[in-house]
Amino acid sequence: MSIELRHLRYFLAVADTLHFGQAAERLGMSQPPLSQQIRQLEHLLGAQLFVRSHRRVQLTEAGALLQAKARAILAQVDAAVDEVQRVQRGEQGELHIGLTRATPLVPQIPRAIFGYRERFPQVRLQLREMNTLQQIDALLENRLDVGIIRKRVLPPELVAHSLFTDPLALVLHRDHPALRGRDPASTVLPLQQFAHEPFVGFHRSVGAGIHDQMIALCAAAGFTPRIVQEAGEASTLISLAAAGLGAAILPSSCDHIQIEGACFVALGDQGAHSEVQLVWRREGMTPLIRNFTALLQAEFER
Repeated sequence: MSIELRHLRYFLAVADTLHFGQAAERLGMSQPPLSQQIRQLEHLLGAQLFVRSHRRVQLTEAGALLQAKARAILAQVDAAVDEVQRVQRGEQGELHIGLTRATPLVPQIPRAIFGYRERFPQVRLQLREMNTLQQIDALLENRLDVGIIRKRVLPPELVAHSLFTDPLALVLHRDHPALRGRDPASTVLPLQQFAHEPFVGFHRSVGAGIHDQMIALCAAAGFTPRIVQEAGEASTLISLAAAGLGAAILPSSCDHIQIEGACFVALGDQGAHSEVQLVWRREGMTPLIRNFTALLQAEFER
C-alpha cells in the first residue's frame, strides 16, 4: 500500500484542528475510521505524527514537517486539477488563428476577437496573416488551429462553416466614363462592360482567394482581364484605381478604406460575391476552437 492524497487530507484536518472529533466532523465521517486512517499513514511513513492524550493532541516534530509539506502538495494538486479543468473548458491554452488581409475589415471579426480575449484572458491568441491557400496548408500541417478564409474547395481533412457573404464590387476612378451622370452608390454595372479596360489586382501569393475569383468572374463575362499592376494590399489597389491605372475587384467590406478619387460600384454579375468561411481540422475540434467558433458565429448572427 502507498500513501494516497486522502491520507494527506485526513492528516491535515487533524493537524489543523488538533482534535480528532472536530476533524472527523469537518470531513463528514465518524471518528474511528479517521483514527484508523491516521494510524495507517503513520505506519506507511514509519513515523509518529501525533502525541495523543486524553486531554490534547499535539503534532510531533515529524508531524509538523508533514503538515507544511502536505499543505504544499495538496495546493499543487488542487492547482493542477483547476488548470486541467480550465483547459478542458477551453479557458486556457494557445489558439493559432489565420486571417486573410481583408477579413479584419469586417467589423464583426475584430469585435469577436476582442470579446474572446475579454472572456478568456488566459488563452493566448496568435493571429497570423495568410492568404487562403497558405491557411489551408498551415491547417493541414497543424500550424494553425482555425482559419478565416475565402471559400474554395477544401481537402477532406478540413471542415468549414460559412460566416458571411461579402459582395464583390468594382473600384473605379470617380470620373470613369461608366459613372458619368450616375450616383456610384446606386449604380450596378456588368463586368463585361470592362472587357477592354486595364485592371489592377492582388498578387496571387497574397490574395489568392480574391485573385482567383476575379479571374473566374471575368472568364464568366467572356474575357481575360488585362492586369497592368499587382499589389499586396487592398489600400494600394484602391489607390491605384483612384489614380486611374485600372479597375479593381474587391470585397465590398473594403469600402471602409476611404481614398479620395475612388468609388465602389456594385457588380451585377451572377456569382459576384465572396463567401468567407471558418475552417478547422475535421479531427481537430478542441474546447478552445469550439469556444472561439461559437463566439464568432454568434457575432455574425446578431
